[in-house]
Amino acid sequence: MRVVIAEDNALLREGMVLLLTSAGHEVVAVAGSGPEVRPALLEHRPDVAVLDVRMPPGFRDEGLRAALEARKEMPGLPVLVLSQYVEESYAAELLGGGASGVGYLLKDRVGRVDEFLDALDRVATGGTALDPEVVTELLTRRRDDPLDTLTPREREVLKLMAEGRDNTTIAKTLVVTERAVSKHIGNVFLKLGLPPSDSGHRRVLAVLAYLNRDS
Repeated sequence: MRVVIAEDNALLREGMVLLLTSAGHEVVAVAGSGPEVRPALLEHRPDVAVLDVRMPPGFRDEGLRAALEARKEMPGLPVLVLSQYVEESYAAELLGGGASGVGYLLKDRVGRVDEFLDALDRVATGGTALDPEVVTELLTRRRDDPLDTLTPREREVLKLMAEGRDNTTIAKTLVVTERAVSKHIGNVFLKLGLPPSDSGHRRVLAVLAYLNRDS
């Protein structure tokens, strides 16, 4: 897998280069500031980009802006965004179109090697990888909507779906049968007014599109 990394913290950047290289991936370019990101992505056209949200010179949303601009020129470019904190507006903007191949993780996930590599693989193959804390923010940011009608178990299932987990993983996590998971998913889509399908990444993207559409 060919990867472009955009991160201004040299220690974290080099750590990710070493980690990804050791895992058998090829880091084709690194960027340490916002203006460097888009040219690197357009030149190398990687299989996936790992980008920090806040980068020099302004330390606001340079990394995210570069990712959104690059995806306009390279539709479908898989992007895994890293952030120090849960920044709801950034997550919503990245995910607002319901596009495939997107991820949003807190930086401490990088230290959890297996989780980070698993998330990277899912994003690179067109899936979705959201940090559990980000999912919690997205699920709780609105009131007086159909989400309030979900049972606690249905919310647990929805949360795991939004993280990109498949039915088998959800069943193991919740210690229930896959048949029960399918039933909960059907109830979730029914209550949210979404098509009653739980196949592939479309179910995750449909849920994200619902969570991020304008009220």
